[in-house]
Amino acid sequence: MFKYLAFFIIFCFSLYANSANKIIKKVEDNLNGKSADMDITMIVHTKKTKRTMKMTSLSIGDEKSFIKVLYPNKDKGITFLKIDHTMWQYVPRIERVIKIPASMMLQSWMGSDFSNDDLVKESSISKDYDTKVLDEKKDKYILELIPKEEASVVWGKLIMQVSKKYYLPTKVEYFDEDDILVRVLNYKDIKSFGKRFYPSYWEMLPKTEEKIGHKTIMIVDRVEFDKDIDNKYFTKNALKRYSR
Repeated sequence: MFKYLAFFIIFCFSLYANSANKIIKKVEDNLNGKSADMDITMIVHTKKTKRTMKMTSLSIGDEKSFIKVLYPNKDKGITFLKIDHTMWQYVPRIERVIKIPASMMLQSWMGSDFSNDDLVKESSISKDYDTKVLDEKKDKYILELIPKEEASVVWGKLIMQVSKKYYLPTKVEYFDEDDILVRVLNYKDIKSFGKRFYPSYWEMLPKTEEKIGHKTIMIVDRVEFDKDIDNKYFTKNALKRYSR
């Protein structure tokens, strides 16, 4: 009897794990598409200031992305290139292409509450984390993501809430290796963009003591999914060429 009970428990756990993997893969597919062409507004709030930036972003799958800053003028023309887990930046003021070293990956991206690492690892959740369903509500799944032993990630754990209607994230909590909550990312205002639904309002809230009162908002002004994007944007030469 105990043998059959053990088999039943293992079988149910396997089904639940498989379900979690399918959910997270759907989430990634819905966030990324085969390609994406976006216009984004980023608003950075600190305790004393508020700063607005505008940028355009091109990406193919989860492997390649190109970002160009359009506003404000002092940052206009700064470009970023991500290929797999490697990232470069071009700064017109010094006319140099800079490879972002591993030591700088946790630093703030353009003064925001997002990091360089977020841009590089934004699409590798299913590859880097083991996922399980912690709970299931009427309208959402609650997933726990634990990094795989071989994964090069900075987080000790993620807790993600996923909409059952859209299979898109609504909230992600980021914990460090000591299980301390470091930040929360809220996805809001899901809109229809062509044939896809997508969260148009992202709100990053740091939870560390020195960052209380800070937040960064990303607003997706326009996005086209699954269009043909020329590979010419995804070379180091493109960083300077398309900076103008």
